[in-house]
Amino acid sequence: MIVAVPALVAALALGVTGCDSDGPAKADSPASGGPSVIAPGKPGEAAETLSAKDAERRAPDDSPNSADVGYAQMMIQHHEQALTMTRLVPKRAESGKVKRLAERISAAQAPEIEVMRGWLKKYGKSESPTGHQGHGTMPGMATEAQLKSLRAAHGAAFDELFLKLMITHHQGAVTMATEVKSDGNNVQVEEMADDVIAQQTAEIGRMRDMG
Repeated sequence: MIVAVPALVAALALGVTGCDSDGPAKADSPASGGPSVIAPGKPGEAAETLSAKDAERRAPDDSPNSADVGYAQMMIQHHEQALTMTRLVPKRAESGKVKRLAERISAAQAPEIEVMRGWLKKYGKSESPTGHQGHGTMPGMATEAQLKSLRAAHGAAFDELFLKLMITHHQGAVTMATEVKSDGNNVQVEEMADDVIAQQTAEIGRMRDMG
């Protein structure tokens, strides 16, 4: 029995060596096309082992759809009306808080307009909404009559009406952003929508505290 131990150890060593020799080939599978990637399967399906190239080809397609394009086109107009309202503030508002709020809104939304214009240009899309899209279909937009009243107001009356209209305006923007996160397909548009939701939800809270 003692003599047999070295032979057994040698056999086990050969077996381990054989397993190790197969390791690199399996690590680089499938078809030795470089490092492999584990791709999770759909619900109820097993995961797959793919080559890095195959995994890249299977990356989600985030090509813009009509919801993405419509969002960018309409949100440009939506933001432009907000800027129209904030430009009235310096000469008409009484509250320092309202003036500072208007400055923050302008500082945030003017650059966002340019980003959305650049995005539309990148994909060869018009800046103007088409078909049934327009002011009437955008939630939160102030009417011409409301804007006329805002232009005519001064002091505390202006502050009150500005906050009322801007809260509604922001709520509309949040609604639009939430919808495109559900209906759109483009990652950059989703990121822009996330920014609108976070920023304007916070500003709605501040405006309600001012009212």
